[in-house]
Amino acid sequence: MWTILEPRSLQKSWEQRCCYSLVVAWWPTWSSTKTKGFGGGFLLINFGWGLAVFAGVAVAYNSGAHLNPAVTLGLVASGAPEFAPGVAVNVTTILAYIGAQFIGAMIGAVLTWLAYKEHFDAEEDPANKLGVFSTGPGIRNYGWNVVTEAIGTFVLVFVVIAFGKGGGMAALGALPVALLIVGIGASLGGPTGYAINPARDLGPRIVHAILPIKGKGSSDWSYAWVPVVGPIIGGVLAGFVAPVLLPVIGA
Repeated sequence: MWTILEPRSLQKSWEQRCCYSLVVAWWPTWSSTKTKGFGGGFLLINFGWGLAVFAGVAVAYNSGAHLNPAVTLGLVASGAPEFAPGVAVNVTTILAYIGAQFIGAMIGAVLTWLAYKEHFDAEEDPANKLGVFSTGPGIRNYGWNVVTEAIGTFVLVFVVIAFGKGGGMAALGALPVALLIVGIGASLGGPTGYAINPARDLGPRIVHAILPIKGKGSSDWSYAWVPVVGPIIGGVLAGFVAPVLLPVIGA
């Protein structure tokens, strides 16, 4: 179970993790009145992210398409022997998956800034600029914000593990996961903007702090731990309970 990953498989895993995170990170939630997408609303964001995940799953399918560190750690907690066929679960593969997810998310954030460079320059509100890179709560209460992120990520990881058990949903490939993301966003995304992915939030937040964005303001580091800790808690809890509950409910 804890065998070392062969170099070729490790390289393949890194490449697919980077490709996935690059695709998913590139979904700017832009509020500038000068863009064609202005006024689309939160539901449009939900569908945009869901479609981005659809593309990401398709790109990274052969590596298991974990999509984020919370899923990776949730699978570890569930006792899964492999992340994908031929990719054993061990310290090396865990670090490779999570590292590549962060690298890809950061590259995607840089590309987003390049694509919207003129709009970043024209936008006056620093909060709108930060909102392209990372999430923030509607009501700032760190404890309850963590609870919200944990619940949303629990739903994500628990259902993803259920999809992996086979049956009709697994046969549909990336589509069920995309719809799951839309559903989580529409129902649980309002309080915090539903990061449900530490790499998707922290990686671009770091990029926001580094890039020379005109009038960007703070990267809100006081909140940055919430969309990291909450999703990890939710993902690991889902991993622990899924092997117990799924057989009981017949999944």
